Amino acid sequence: MSHPTTLPHGRTALRLEWVHLPPMVRRDVERRLGSRVVEAVSQDAGFTPGLASVLTCEDGSRHFLKAASVKAQRQAAAAYREEARRLRALAGWIPAPRLRWVHEGDDWLVLGIEYVESRAPGRPWTSADLDAASDLLVDLAGRLTPPPGAWPAFGDEFGEDPGCWDALPGVPHAPEAKALAARYAEATTGQTLVHADVRDDNLLVRPDGSVLLCDWSWPVVGCDWFDSLTLLIGPRGDGLDVEAHIAAHPLLSRVDAEHVDIVLALLAGYFLERSRQPEPPAMPHVREVQRWQGEVCHAWLAERRGWDLG
Repeated sequence: MSHPTTLPHGRTALRLEWVHLPPMVRRDVERRLGSRVVEAVSQDAGFTPGLASVLTCEDGSRHFLKAASVKAQRQAAAAYREEARRLRALAGWIPAPRLRWVHEGDDWLVLGIEYVESRAPGRPWTSADLDAASDLLVDLAGRLTPPPGAWPAFGDEFGEDPGCWDALPGVPHAPEAKALAARYAEATTGQTLVHADVRDDNLLVRPDGSVLLCDWSWPVVGCDWFDSLTLLIGPRGDGLDVEAHIAAHPLLSRVDAEHVDIVLALLAGYFLERSRQPEPPAMPHVREVQRWQGEVCHAWLAERRGWDLG
């Protein structure tokens, strides 16, 4: 069942541009790249206000750059700093563009990242893109079981999310959904490092059809099928038959149906509650996206449970 949306996919972020970096920072970047930047194309998917641009240099090379002001964009800078730390820790383990270097100075944090010729999955989702992304996540679950190194457990990061339903008393079947979400530990405990934020704007499809997974902002240790399920939110909302996908999936087909419902209840409550919060500065679409994701998860859960949403 499709859930129509007017979201401007691929254009959800209001980002800094290359020209907004101070001259001394641009000079340091060009020194590291070994050539003068002649073109910068902002990548406007996602929801953070930091710079995310593909740079083309005079020598023809291309590079991906992320940057945020440590003072004016403190939250974005902290997120980029954590991303750099995690990319270093996971180097060689994950299929993601490689971190080349980090500059922190002049009140700016800048990440130089490998440029990869690629595109985002199409919206609405196609079966071909879903299959390719799904294959990546199955392979990744195998690589990251057990986790390389020490990482927080799923409950450490998301253990308070069942309480989101307390702020949604008017939502149909909220008590039943809260009761399901409260059992999250039963469903999500595992020995796999999961990305925990799989969406189309975090996936890169290369010309050969293989897929990379970017923006490792929330990796936690949990069940090996969590990412494979969250991948399906966008395709479900776009009208693909995700139940058929689950039935044929090497991981999801083995999961207790009740555990799938528990995770859908947890996600629905989180997204719906977050969508009611004030809109963050320079992030004009994040609440709309969260509302859409929450509605998709809630409708999907209701269909699976036989609930009447009215």
